[in-house]
This record gives sequence, C-alpha cells and structure tokens, in this order.
Amino acid sequence: MICLRKDIEERESMWLAPYAARAVDSIRLNPEPECDLRTSFQRDRDRIVHSKAFRRLKHKTQVFLAPTGDHYRTRLTHTLEVAQIARTLARSLRLNEDLTEAICLGHDLGHTPFGHAGEDVLNSIFPGGFSHHEQSLRVVDCLEKDGQGLNLTVQVRDGILKHSKGKGSIISLDFDKAPLTVEGQIVRVSDIIAYIAHDVDDALRGGVIDESDIPQECREILGNRTSTRIDKMVRDVLAHTYLDQDQVQVAFSQDVSRAMALLRDFLYESVYDISFVHADFIRSAKVVRELFEVFMSDDPIYLEEIGPLRQEEPSRARSVCDFVAGMTDRYALELYNKIFLPRPWGVY
Repeated sequence: MICLRKDIEERESMWLAPYAARAVDSIRLNPEPECDLRTSFQRDRDRIVHSKAFRRLKHKTQVFLAPTGDHYRTRLTHTLEVAQIARTLARSLRLNEDLTEAICLGHDLGHTPFGHAGEDVLNSIFPGGFSHHEQSLRVVDCLEKDGQGLNLTVQVRDGILKHSKGKGSIISLDFDKAPLTVEGQIVRVSDIIAYIAHDVDDALRGGVIDESDIPQECREILGNRTSTRIDKMVRDVLAHTYLDQDQVQVAFSQDVSRAMALLRDFLYESVYDISFVHADFIRSAKVVRELFEVFMSDDPIYLEEIGPLRQEEPSRARSVCDFVAGMTDRYALELYNKIFLPRPWGVY
C-alpha cells in the first residue's frame, strides 16, 4: 500500500517556502505512530473537527447574544471564516495550509458562553484569572476525550495559545508573545480581519448601525461592503508582508492598519458597548457568575451537574471553571433557569 503521508511530505518539501513549517518536523509531547494517509497537521485538524468542544461553538455568542436570525455569526461561523481567510493567506505565501487550518479551527475552543462577557466574569472570579486562549489549549490538552486530551503537535498548540492579541496594535510588536511559526502569525492576522469585517456586517443586519455611521476614512480605504473590506485587508497584508529565507514580518500598510484600528474602535463604541447590546451582556455576566458561585458553594448541585471531583483535577474551582467555560449560551440559560427560577407546581 502506498504511504500517502510520505507523498504529501515530499510535496511539502518541494512547494513550501523556506520559512514555512513542515509536517515532517512536527513534534508531539506524547509520541505516537504516524498515520499512513495523513500528515501530523492533518490529523490535528481532524481531531479538532471531531471534538465535542468544536461542535459546541455553533451555540456560542460571537457578537449578539443567542441570535434568533439565521444569518448572524456564531463562534463556529467566525472560526470557519477565520480559517478561510488564513488558508488564502497561507497558500499565497506558500505556507503550510494544514497547520494554518488546524490552528484556526482550534483557536476559540476555550471561549465561554456569552462571548467576552463570560470571559471577563471568569477572569474576575477564578483564582489566577481566565483567558480564552489559555482555556483553548487546556481543552485540547486536558479536557477532550474524557480527560485524555487530543495530543496535538507542539506547532498547533503554540498557535492556539498565541492567537489572541487583545486591543493593542494591529500587528503586535511583542515578540515574546509571537507564535513560533509564520502560520501562527497568519492566524492572528486572519482573526482580526474576520471579526472586524463580519461584526460590522452583523451590526448592519441587526440595525444597530447604518453604513453611513462607519467612519468615512474606513469606508474610503477599506470599502463599503464586507467582501470588499476582507479583500482589501487580505491583499494589503500580502503586499506588505516582508519575506526572506529565514525571516518573515507580517505587516499591513500604514493606511490600512490605521483604518482597521479605527474600525475596531468604532465597533467598541457603537456596537459592543452601546446600552441595548451591552445590557444583554450585563445580564449574561450575572448568569455566569451565579452559576460559578452555586457550583462552588452547593455540594448537591455540584455533584448532580458536574459529578465527583476527579483525582487529576487540581481543585474544585478549576473543575467548576472548566464546566462553566464549556457551556453553550443556551445550556447556560437552561441550567440557570433550572437551578434558580421557581417552577410551577402542578396539581393533577
């Protein structure tokens, strides 16, 4: 039988740029036999896609809480859009598409219910703090497969851990926090391209903003349609990324970088933090906080919903944090109603 994996690895050696990651150089912390059909990065991608945490992304908030409209983004559709953008960039730069896609598909597995509102709550009450990128790594390392983890490669794990860049400059200059691979850097860029573009689109669809509300400079530089904005940002980063045999510096032009930062600030001021959108997140933060607290204080409820504390868990707080962070929006709301709200007493 032909070993397809070796054929793919040979093609990678001929096609990929010198600065690209190669599957043959991948490392697993727990070595295991190779697959004859798939490279290590392809196996990582497949393991993520088949994980429970990946399936739960379809019912986790991206911008709007538990949207009823069919066309609003969820955490899952955001993940797929990031992967599409990143694969386009990776292919154009002759990077490893399989590694890039695996990082993209796993980058938000640790997101809480209710988006960043849930993350902020857990960060404030969980000892040691909470961040979704660290939780994403914990999901693939410790929580999936009933605690066995997925045993992903070091390259994919690194990209998942370092995908998040916060509200700083569009291209982070903190090299200590930069991904080890160029593919990981591309995922960071693709993440911000995706959410800047589609969060504006969802806000327009929801009637939160009008096209005329978007800063004129953003419209002039990035365009007036979601597809146009994505195309502009993708082409710009390809045109301005510095490539060398041993070094790659991912970059945007000054004009596009400024427009992206301005558009991101506009989203915070006019979408994320406005009263009728933000009010839902204040309510959802209350749900996350009270669920965490009741699991910490009420033994019968903890045992009923989470089960006995496993020997490998470092603490009850860690177990509760993992459980709450893994919830979908609708499961968190249903469980909150079950625990805290009175139920009608039926007499028959």
